[in-house]
Formats: sequence, C-alpha cells, structure tokens
Amino acid sequence: MSLVLSLALILFLLALYLFWQARRQRRAAGLPGGRIIYIDTHAQGVRPEKPLIDPRLGLVGKPDYLIEQNGIIIPVEIKTGRTPSESPYDSHIYQLAAYCLLVERVYGRRPPYGILFYLSRSYAIDYTPALESALLDLLADMRRDDVRTDVPCSHNEPARCLKCGFRSICDQKLA
Repeated sequence: MSLVLSLALILFLLALYLFWQARRQRRAAGLPGGRIIYIDTHAQGVRPEKPLIDPRLGLVGKPDYLIEQNGIIIPVEIKTGRTPSESPYDSHIYQLAAYCLLVERVYGRRPPYGILFYLSRSYAIDYTPALESALLDLLADMRRDDVRTDVPCSHNEPARCLKCGFRSICDQKLA
C-alpha cells in the first residue's frame, strides 16, 4: 500500500510541475489564459490552420493564435522583430484589427481586444468602433489603389526600396 501511495504522490507532483511549466511557457509566449482554438506559428509538427476569410471584403488572414476565454475570442500576433520603444507600429495595430474583424465575421463574436506580443513587451489593443472604421477606410483605400496605375511612392527610404516586391516594375525607384 505504501508503494502505491508513494507512486500516486510522485505522479501528482509531476502533474503539478508540468502544469506549472505549461503556464510559464504560455506566459512567456504572451498568451492569455484560456483555450487555444487556432494556432499558426509554423511550429514544427503543427498542421497549419486554414486562413480566416471574409469574402465580402476580400480579406484573408492567419493570426498566430486565437484564444477563447470565457466565450471571448482573443487574437494574438507574435512579432519577432525589433520591439517599438513607445507604442506598437501602426501597421501591426491594423494587422491585429484585421484579425479582430475576421474573428467577428468568421466566429460571429466581436473580440473586445487583441494582443501584440513583442520580444520584450506586449500590448493589449482595444478593438473599438473607431479602430474598425479606420481599418475599413484603409482597406477601401488599398482596394482603390490596387487598380490605379499612377500610385506615387509613399516614402523616401532607399533601403526600403531595395527590398520591395514591386521593384522590378517600379518607375519611381529611389536606389
């Protein structure tokens, strides 16, 4: 009987250790508590998720994680590049807002916020009606510019030009 009790105690302690370790790793990855319902981090051995699609807007996206917490779905985007010094980059905020919009359209539940996780800091970004409206305006501008042939260069950064995917057909190259 003592052997069974000892074995049960060891298994219980092991389970507590594994639970603690899992919570620590989850926090380190910037994930809030809750159930992971979608993962697209290109981790080895993880089958890629299908993208979230809103055919009416022509919007497609694959957030890194979707966490369900008390009936709320929270998109989480992991950024591995440089951590911004004061606030998240606008492009990252709009990307996260697009994921919030897609979650609402695909799952029928509006996220109150999403999370941008950088290596040394994370930000909870409120998904407000104002942010949604700004996103929809930006998407409309992008759609309009997509069919234009006379879109002017939007920057003065030669290094950015060198990495541009449209460099081979651009007549406004800086370098």
